[in-house]
Amino acid sequence: MSGFIFSEKPIRIDRGEGAYLYDTNGNEYLDFGASYACTPVGHCHPEVVDAATTQLEDLFYVQASYPHAARTALYEQLADVAPVDIDNVWLCNSGTEANEAALKFARHATGRSKIVATKRGFHGRTMGALAATWKDKYKEGFGPLAGDFEFVEYGDSEAMAEAVDDDTAAVIIEPLQGEGGINPVSKEYLQSVRVQTATSGAALILDEIQTGLGRTGELWAADKYDVVPDVLTTAKGLASGLPMGATLCRDWIAEDSGNHGSTFSGGPVVSAAAGATLDVLERESLPAHAAEVGAYIRGQIEDRLGDDVREVRGHGLMIGIEVKRGSNRLLRDLALNHDVLALPAGRTVLRLLPPLTIEREHADAFVDALEAVLA
Repeated sequence: MSGFIFSEKPIRIDRGEGAYLYDTNGNEYLDFGASYACTPVGHCHPEVVDAATTQLEDLFYVQASYPHAARTALYEQLADVAPVDIDNVWLCNSGTEANEAALKFARHATGRSKIVATKRGFHGRTMGALAATWKDKYKEGFGPLAGDFEFVEYGDSEAMAEAVDDDTAAVIIEPLQGEGGINPVSKEYLQSVRVQTATSGAALILDEIQTGLGRTGELWAADKYDVVPDVLTTAKGLASGLPMGATLCRDWIAEDSGNHGSTFSGGPVVSAAAGATLDVLERESLPAHAAEVGAYIRGQIEDRLGDDVREVRGHGLMIGIEVKRGSNRLLRDLALNHDVLALPAGRTVLRLLPPLTIEREHADAFVDALEAVLA
């Protein structure tokens, strides 16, 4: 018997180490998907394992109204590494929950209801986050959804300016779209959205669930674009795959955020894992490493496979390869015949979100495998 939501793949995973996963037959797979960017410092990094195990031996869980050293330390650590003036931290269990909180906080702080989101954007699968998500296939059968949402073309400054008005509580936007196909925008565009929201009194919510934690070559994509949002959301790799999300807010949002709560907000074990993950990211300079290796991968694909792919795009180790045939067939071939795991981002895009610890030899192995399947 299997789970009724997920379509299970024909590879039964047993363990992981660094950039590799191993199945129950002992086969080794180079992991260029990292389970949707959930293992930024590699599978089972010893420091993260040690931090979580040590905490587990002392205390599994205590609710967030009781201060605990691991949680308090994580609050401070996230505030320290967040973009300037973002000092308030709300912890939860996932990216969807982080975005739900962001939408609630923005509506309460502004007293407005309208949310502007972008076409091809993805923000989660619970009712509020789903309402902010563009693709109809995620919404089918779940309506009516939560209220006043308007969608505009991603990257179109004029459309955004027209949509953001005195009724707008927030704009929620990915600085680099992930699920929508690894779609980048210009610095000028994102900075114009910042100006438009500030002028209208709306909150700017940057969804960094996938782009954050060094993925794009900076700790936050906000830093790459020189944009400071009112709210920044993060999750996925925050605790190296243990369930944690965070909503980081400026004071004016946090001071009037309304009544919100969560039973499992910032449990001691996941807080300890998250703190260790951030320590490794910073000490090993993994954002800069992601920028370097990501540029190398993109260059190799363009040089060696240029005639076989339509486009390579992205930043750091968040890379989309638009191919000339169905992505799912290629991904299956990579996995079953070449022991390389990657992800789709639509029907014709291969998405690469490997651990930020990969080296050039891993990149070469991936490009060799992709060359073989395209041939």
